[in-house]
Amino acid sequence: MSMNFRTKQETHHCGTVGSYSARVRVIISRLRRRPPSAIRGSNPKIVRFLTVGQTARILKISPSTLRLWESVGLVTPARSAGRYRLYTPDVLDILKRIKYLHDVKRLNVPGIKEAMAGSLPAKATYDAKPARDLGEKLRRLRKKCALSITEAARRAQISTGFLSAIELSRANPSVSTIYRLAAAYGTTVLELYDLPVQASRVVRPGNRKSLETKSGVRMELLSTGTKMLESMLIRVPPGTGSDGAYAHQGEDFLYILEGSLEVWLDEVECHILQQHDSFWFESNRGHRWFNPSKKPTVILWVNTPPTF
Repeated sequence: MSMNFRTKQETHHCGTVGSYSARVRVIISRLRRRPPSAIRGSNPKIVRFLTVGQTARILKISPSTLRLWESVGLVTPARSAGRYRLYTPDVLDILKRIKYLHDVKRLNVPGIKEAMAGSLPAKATYDAKPARDLGEKLRRLRKKCALSITEAARRAQISTGFLSAIELSRANPSVSTIYRLAAAYGTTVLELYDLPVQASRVVRPGNRKSLETKSGVRMELLSTGTKMLESMLIRVPPGTGSDGAYAHQGEDFLYILEGSLEVWLDEVECHILQQHDSFWFESNRGHRWFNPSKKPTVILWVNTPPTF
């Protein structure tokens, strides 16, 4: 299932420098003109997004309160290519519950987390081994490139303070941030895994290397030593995703083993993938992805050549 939101204005901007931000502004503008009742389309599988302003008005709270709830881990909105926060109807339902617990029950943040623990998905455990010292690896890569933390943050389109926190292991970057940092240092995400000295044709589940984001997205490496492809098993908890768009060279292929996935290309083309669907796209198109369902999604993801 796919839908295309390309308008004359968006078509005019396609292929131009800075087109991502231009297209995002068009989409955000169109969203703002829609009433809240129109945010979820007639097809329940198609999920539309609310902006920070729309969500704040519906909940009758300030945008800063939304950002605070996000910073303390109560909610995780999706992100557009331009890093705009975008809220699905399911996230809006969670926010309504948070507001009720805060305003009516007078609970603080720890109390809200405890009250909502039963409704949140349990953190899954896997055989794959997580990569150690991600922050330290990123710091070494930056030093190797002789970049100041300010210049590296600028190239990766994040704040200096956030990069500093990542390097000190006080913050965990999203998938898109990990990619942008690797690209800023002239390498790929593969460089950040604890790769074995001796590559093996067979990778047992217990020997898979993995990276995991703060939101719980887990990328398990299925092959090592390959020259022309990069294969991963990506696990995406409900309501999480890449947290922003990224692009690189090559082609990507996805096969949905479990759950569903929403994929956006260049912020104008959206595909809703279900279990057993397969999908491919040109990697140089800005792409972001998100699990809009209430169940975990598991994806076989192959990129060729290995440029992610």
